[in-house]
Amino acid sequence: MKIKTLSLIALTLMFLMPLAACTGDADSADTVKLRLAENQPDDYPTTIGDKEFARLVEEKTEGRYEIEVYSGGQLGDEVSAIEQVQLGSIDLARVNATPLTQFSDSMGVLSMPYLFEDENTKWEKLNGEVGQELLATLDGSDLVGLAFYDSGERSFYNSEHPLESPEDMKGLKIRVQQSDLAIDIVEALGASATPMEYGEVYSSIQTGVIDGAENNFPSFYTSNHYEVADYYTVNGYSGTPEVLIGSEKLWNEMSEEDQKLFREAAIESVEVQREAWAELTEESKEAVEENGNELIEIDDITPWREAVQPVYDKYEGEYGEWIDKLTE
Repeated sequence: MKIKTLSLIALTLMFLMPLAACTGDADSADTVKLRLAENQPDDYPTTIGDKEFARLVEEKTEGRYEIEVYSGGQLGDEVSAIEQVQLGSIDLARVNATPLTQFSDSMGVLSMPYLFEDENTKWEKLNGEVGQELLATLDGSDLVGLAFYDSGERSFYNSEHPLESPEDMKGLKIRVQQSDLAIDIVEALGASATPMEYGEVYSSIQTGVIDGAENNFPSFYTSNHYEVADYYTVNGYSGTPEVLIGSEKLWNEMSEEDQKLFREAAIESVEVQREAWAELTEESKEAVEENGNELIEIDDITPWREAVQPVYDKYEGEYGEWIDKLTE
């Protein structure tokens, strides 16, 4: 009798074990694992934002989606990441808005000088309805725009003298990116625009090939440009944001409810990302001040904004509608 009972138990266990295994497989299959490409280091503000986005997605979808963030360019540079997201071989990526102008001309408006009255206005617009409209201009390019991330405000720095007004720019040779808009801005301010690879800037300032360049505080510090450029003018002439993008292939496989949750997670992650950027900016600023560099704070950007009016006149046909939406 005992033998029969033990045999029955054994048979029951043998029957249940495969069921348990199948249940585990089913649970695992219910979790969709996604990859997000990030070219910055693990502790960089955009990566911190990516991770917060991933956490929120997992929380909001109750574990149905898990996102792994591949930082440090593990999945390629920004251009490569965009191409892979288009193909669907990478699900998500964080990239700057500038390379996205290849797929949406409208994105170029975000590089216009002195576009926003202040930071609060900027992020109200980018996080709001107009920002979503602008992201939607990526539709049809196999990309889905989810949210904007902060990349700071770019300002001018040089080795010659403080820049307190546009008149002080006259005669200076300023390095810019290879961009018609960037060249137009610097020349409107009276300086000579010199397109150059970023890696050449330090030695070029040091040897007098150029007098200065432009960038945000963290880049000014981490590139060591502060060692050869004593003067940094804090007037935030440009602040082209980063963009969190997804694959249209992935998007089309999701329910409308999940799409909504992904967008919510993206927008909610912006606050954490911006806080991390503000902290990094403050740390960089303190380090530059400790080095003895002179920081010229510009409280009224009106003269600067008036000086670049020719740029607005030139690009009115291309960006006029979006300029009105973002500044009204």
